[in-house]
Amino acid sequence: MSRFSVIVPVYQVQDYLAECLDSVLGQDGPDVELIAVDDRSPDGCGAILDGAAAADARVRVLHLPENVGLGRARNAGLEVATGDYVVFLDSDDTLTPGLLKSIDERLTATGDPDILVYDYARTYADGRITRAASAHVFGAASPDVFDLDARPDLLDLLQVVWNKAYRRDFITEQRLVFPAGYYEDTPWTYPALLAAARITLLDQVGVHYRQRQEGGNILATASRKHFDVFAQYDLVFAFLDGRPDLDRWRPVVYGRMLHHLNTVVSKPGRVPPGDRREYFRRAAEHCARLRPAGYRPPAGVDGVRTELLSHGRYGAYQAVRALAKARRLVKR
Repeated sequence: MSRFSVIVPVYQVQDYLAECLDSVLGQDGPDVELIAVDDRSPDGCGAILDGAAAADARVRVLHLPENVGLGRARNAGLEVATGDYVVFLDSDDTLTPGLLKSIDERLTATGDPDILVYDYARTYADGRITRAASAHVFGAASPDVFDLDARPDLLDLLQVVWNKAYRRDFITEQRLVFPAGYYEDTPWTYPALLAAARITLLDQVGVHYRQRQEGGNILATASRKHFDVFAQYDLVFAFLDGRPDLDRWRPVVYGRMLHHLNTVVSKPGRVPPGDRREYFRRAAEHCARLRPAGYRPPAGVDGVRTELLSHGRYGAYQAVRALAKARRLVKR
């Protein structure tokens, strides 16, 4: 049994894959197994993976019979993982040198908690590397081990799976699985953080998150698949329905959901222009059904925007955006 299982779902990343694999296999310190899941990639990824497995016994390759998407490819990797802890890594990203050793030392020092959270940095084609704006969260005073009640600001972080190490038995106990569709991280990360009794932080950049401009980045691809975000939050609230002891978190999660829904529709290149009004209608129906007692919208323009979105006020929302843009132009 290895200390870490690093699960890498692979699809159309042949230009980046070798660097990703090397970033895992070049780690020093604890034992690691690298589980690479070929999600029926149509390029040369399968051959690259087979070559890596032939050269290094720590690499296990799963060739899926059909393309199932990022979330379900991760599930396939989980089914064969044997490590004490599971780390997810997207196949166009890289681990930073020494990360697994640092994680292992922190886990050992804190008694093997359920989840360890680390930071990330964005990397750009021109060579820039920029640490996430959330770096202050990791530097804040905190107990060594805590639950979410002690550090609710963890829900302000980007809710992704690839900035954490998860105790594999915890994953099994909580029956965590990934759904199909876009934004598949959402119904994993919220239940995981809410359910974890023991969380710790590592104030270290652990992942270089590649900012791709070409079609490999779904967040920069216009598609109706961005409507999947509604179904993913339905799964989050279904989890809360089964955990009445966590009811106090409903207003917080609802607020984070509104922020996320607003991000999806406000970013250019996600929701196609012809589908934006429908997105607002769906948002209004969604929010009317899920809005909990005790929720208070944030102050300022962000609160105005999310309230307009949650009530389906597309025209008023567009007017507020136009006014904010005009004010920015005047200040230049």
